[in-house]
Amino acid sequence: QVQLVESGGGLVQAGGSLRLSCAASGRPLAGYHMGWFRQAPGKEREFVAAITWSGGSTYYADSVKGRFTISRDNAKNTVYLQMIGLKPEDTAVYYCARNVGRWGTQREADFGSWGQGTQVTVSS
Repeated sequence: QVQLVESGGGLVQAGGSLRLSCAASGRPLAGYHMGWFRQAPGKEREFVAAITWSGGSTYYADSVKGRFTISRDNAKNTVYLQMIGLKPEDTAVYYCARNVGRWGTQREADFGSWGQGTQVTVSS
């Protein structure tokens, strides 16, 4: 079983940037497609970005396209989410998860092995 731990969150002003990390233990991440989700207060968890096991393909929610970049380093067993041009509406707890469904899905039910999340707060 793979365990995921997110880090890198914090408080940043609008327009700023952060890089989130998702470190895996227990099993290698190589071979798994991975994704990032987020959950804002009072809202459901929503898809943010996903990446293939090789890092060769990615896709994003429309709300973050052009601002967020997902990447991975399988040698370090880590997935990243680089966020630039942050907006107050990006404030949320960010989670990484393993894709257990079909490639291209944005459904929360198609992801598993959730980490505990890392808080991102963007002030206006």
